[in-house]
Amino acid sequence: MNPLKRLVSQTAVYGISSIVGRFLNYLLVPLFTYTFTPAEYGVVSEFYAYAGFFSVVLVFGFETGYFRFRDKDGNTPDVAYSTALRFLLVANLSFFVLLLLGSGVLANAMQYGEHPEYLVWIAAILAMDAIGAVAFAKLRAQEKALRFVSIKLIEILVNVGLCLLFIVVLRGAATGWAADLWDPAMGVGYIFIANLAASLVKLLLLAPQLRGVTQGFDAALFNKMLRYSLPMVVIGFAGTANEMLDRALMKYLLPGDTQANLAQLGIYSACYKLSILMALFIQAFRYAGEPFFFAHAADKNAPKIYADVLTYFVIFCGFIFLLVSLYLDIFKYFVGAAYREGLFVVPILLLAHLFLGIYVNLSVWYKLTDRTLMGALVAVGGTLITVALLSWWVPLFGYAGAAWTTLTCYASIALASYLLGRKYFPVPYDVKRVLGYVGFAVALYIANQELIWFTGLHALLSGTLFLLVYLLAAYALDGRKLLRGI
Repeated sequence: MNPLKRLVSQTAVYGISSIVGRFLNYLLVPLFTYTFTPAEYGVVSEFYAYAGFFSVVLVFGFETGYFRFRDKDGNTPDVAYSTALRFLLVANLSFFVLLLLGSGVLANAMQYGEHPEYLVWIAAILAMDAIGAVAFAKLRAQEKALRFVSIKLIEILVNVGLCLLFIVVLRGAATGWAADLWDPAMGVGYIFIANLAASLVKLLLLAPQLRGVTQGFDAALFNKMLRYSLPMVVIGFAGTANEMLDRALMKYLLPGDTQANLAQLGIYSACYKLSILMALFIQAFRYAGEPFFFAHAADKNAPKIYADVLTYFVIFCGFIFLLVSLYLDIFKYFVGAAYREGLFVVPILLLAHLFLGIYVNLSVWYKLTDRTLMGALVAVGGTLITVALLSWWVPLFGYAGAAWTTLTCYASIALASYLLGRKYFPVPYDVKRVLGYVGFAVALYIANQELIWFTGLHALLSGTLFLLVYLLAAYALDGRKLLRGI
C-alpha cells in the first residue's frame, strides 16, 4: 500500500473514532458549564491540569521506547512489551500507595482540605491510565486500530453516561432513591468518580493485552529502554507544561482573590475546549504517525514522504482553524453564557495548536536519530518561555496573556525543532508552502472580521464564503496531487 495512503487510512480510523468519542466527551462541556459556576469548573480544570503532568511522568516515555526497541537488536516484541509493562505496573502501584498515604497533607497544601478523596481518585485514574498506555501502544504497533478505538470509545461512553447519571438524574431528582444518592457536598467530585469508573472499565477491556506481562523481563533491554525513554519524559513533561501550566498557575498569577481567580480559570478552560477539533486531529495523527515514521525510517524516500506529510497536515489544520474561528457564533453555544466572554481567545489557541501539530511532525528528527536528550532540551526551552511569559503576561492581561503565551511557546519550539532537524535529519520540507497556508488561513480570518465590521454581512454567510475560498485554493494547489498520491 502507498505509505501516504496507509497513514491517511490509519489517521482516519483513529481520527473518526477520536472525533466521535471526543464529541461525546465534548457534550460534557455544556453540561458542566451550564450546571456549575465558573469557580466550580475552575476546580475541575485545576485538578486535570495537575493530572496532565503526572500522566506524562507515570508512563516514563515507555510508549515510544517500546516502539523503538520492539524489533531492534534482535529483541522480540513480546519481551520488549513485557519488560515495559512490568516496570509500569510496579512504578504506578507505588505511586498510588504513596499518594494515598499523603493525600491529607497534600490536599491541605492545595487548599482542598475538605476533599482529600479528590486526590486519591485522581491518583487511581492516573495509575490505571499509565498502565493502559503501553497496552494501547501494543495495539498501535500491531495496527489493531479498530480494537484500540473500540476500547477508547467504550471508556468515553462510560464516563459520559455516568456524568449524565450523576449530574442530570441524581442532581435533578426532587425525591426518591435518586435524590437520596446525590450529595451536594460532593459537587464536582462526581466528575472524578465517573472518570475513575471509566478508567477501570478500560483496564478490564485491556486484560488480553495485560496478560503479556508474563513474557519475561530483560534487564539489559530495560536499561536501554530507560536511557532512551527518560528524555521522552522530560519532553512530555515539558510539553504538558507548555499546554497546561497556564491552568495550573492561573489561580496564583491572577490579581484577584481565590474565588475570582478560579472563575477566570473556569472561563478560560471552557473556551480552551473550543479548540478541541484541532487537538483531536493532532492526537489522531500522533497515534497513526509515530509508528508510521518508525516503520519508514529505512526507506530511501522517507525524507520526501515526511515532507509531504507535513504539507498536507498543515492544509488540513488550516481548514480546522477556519472552520471553528469562522463559525464561532455556533460553537459558542457549547459553553454556558457565563463563559462566553472569553471566546476571543479561541482563534489564538487554535493557531497555537496548529504550531503544536507542526512541531509533532518535525520531532521525527530526534526520535529516529536517538537524540531524545536534544529533543528534551527543545521542549524544556519551550517551558522556560511558558513560565516567563505566564509570569509576565497573565498578571497584566489575564487569561488572554495565557493564550498568547501558548501560541508563542508552540511557534518557538516548532522553529527550534526545524533548525535542529536540518542538521541531524534533513527533510526537504516545503517551508514556503507550509507557512503560506498558515498565513493564508490567518489572513482569511482577519479579512472575514473586517468584512463583517464594515458591511454588517451575516457572520455565517461571510464565514462560509471565506472557508470556500480556502478549500478551493487548497484543492487547486495541492488537492489533486494528494488524491493522485493516495
